Amino acid sequence: MKEQKRIILVSLITGIALMVMKFGAYFLTNSNFVLTDAAESIVNVVASSFAFFSIYLASQPRDENHPYGHGKVEYFSVFIEGALIAIAGMIIVVKSTYSIFYPEVIHDLLVGAAIIGTTGLVNGLLGYYMIKKGKSLPSITIEADGRHLLTDTVTSCGLVVGLLLIYFTRILWLDSALSVIVGCYILFTGYKLIRRSVAGLMDETDFSIVSDVVKVLGEHRHEEWIDIHNLRAQKYGNELHIDCHLTLPNYFDLNRVHEEVKLVEKLVNKNAGILTEFFIHTDPCLPDCCHYCSMPNCPIRSEGKTEDIPWTLEKVMRNKKHYE
Repeated sequence: MKEQKRIILVSLITGIALMVMKFGAYFLTNSNFVLTDAAESIVNVVASSFAFFSIYLASQPRDENHPYGHGKVEYFSVFIEGALIAIAGMIIVVKSTYSIFYPEVIHDLLVGAAIIGTTGLVNGLLGYYMIKKGKSLPSITIEADGRHLLTDTVTSCGLVVGLLLIYFTRILWLDSALSVIVGCYILFTGYKLIRRSVAGLMDETDFSIVSDVVKVLGEHRHEEWIDIHNLRAQKYGNELHIDCHLTLPNYFDLNRVHEEVKLVEKLVNKNAGILTEFFIHTDPCLPDCCHYCSMPNCPIRSEGKTEDIPWTLEKVMRNKKHYE
């Protein structure tokens, strides 16, 4: 968590410095197009501030009120960031639409373009770094903040091109028209972040992560593990919680069952790339399992193995043994 706090703190300090530069460019040029970038920079600072707090809270240990930890707060952070971006987008669209009909004088566009281009380059480098670190840690808050900065970079690039176009063509209404387009793009970015945060808060299945877990289990499955089914996954910050049913030979004693359950947990934590807590319900095998069971020298086998059933997402997520 120390590394996550450090990354967010760097993002916050950088965001404040760039915000000052962008508003300086706006007051210099009086351009609505520049204002779109400056307004979004306020969102960067507020979002980074909340992200810093959310990462601090997510690092707190589990307690009686939060038995699964505090990781869900990261989804609130992403929601706040998405909402602020969407609000900024709406304000930009409204103000720019108004300015199409009531234009204002703009000036010093080349200087403004140079300032915005510099801030865009800084945001791009920092955003790329944060996305990379957000995936490796993993942290949805850092990744979301990084994607927001990349969005800001795209906006800044479009801004520089637009300012140069206005400077050379002298078509002043382009300033407001281009601002409307950028505002709509910002609004769409905010929507995507809100959608992602709501999905996390509603425990929507992250199929990419679950697919990785299923792939690891399938590639390293033991002969004793007859099938895995009713697998469900929830994310709490950078931790994954999985409930599932594991079918084992019915003649295993309690010690052996416990040993196999621990092996499943160790396997996924070692190979799936995400810290995972398991709650595994063990089922005894039935005669109907024999035709796909690989257990050698089974003393109760009623028929020989005749089929290999691969562990696919569809198979392991159904609440049924694999013969059903």
